[in-house]
Amino acid sequence: MKTRIKELRQEVKLSQQALGESVGVTRQTINSLEKGRYNPSLLLAYKITKTINEHCHGDNVEDYFKIEDVFILEDE
Repeated sequence: MKTRIKELRQEVKLSQQALGESVGVTRQTINSLEKGRYNPSLLLAYKITKTINEHCHGDNVEDYFKIEDVFILEDE
């Protein structure tokens, strides 16, 4: 699975550590997600997407990313 976590996280100047703390995982888990070595649970994907949206768009929910915008399933 590919993700846009790194790109979006860097856009809002959010460290791996800060993102991990916001969603209840370690910095290493965020790193593994960004490198495609780990597939998140649906709950974790939701929390990450929500946190990124809050940092990127604040209260402007109309511009919020969907989970599918952050986590991209690859056809096998």
